[in-house]
Amino acid sequence: MLYAIVWEDVENSLPLRQSVRPQHLEHIRELVDQGRVVVAGPFPAVCATDPGPAGFTGSLIVAEFPTQADAEQWIREDVYTTAGVIAAVSVRPFVQVVP
Repeated sequence: MLYAIVWEDVENSLPLRQSVRPQHLEHIRELVDQGRVVVAGPFPAVCATDPGPAGFTGSLIVAEFPTQADAEQWIREDVYTTAGVIAAVSVRPFVQVVP
């Protein structure tokens, strides 16, 4: 089943986000390599692909997991969680209709 993992960053998360981003990308790379990611990326704080110092307000990952508990465990183990980038997270079942 697909699950949408949506989170909000702590305020002024950009320096912390940048410092642990390589580990976050390694963690998500495992899902990508297994063909389990539908879409993933951050929410910029301003309307720009590169928001510069404004940074990001959170992120979205839609990926396949055996269970919701597995999706929740995955985000709990991610460095964005353990390092304190994430202020709040939601993990919900997701049904892809398009494309």
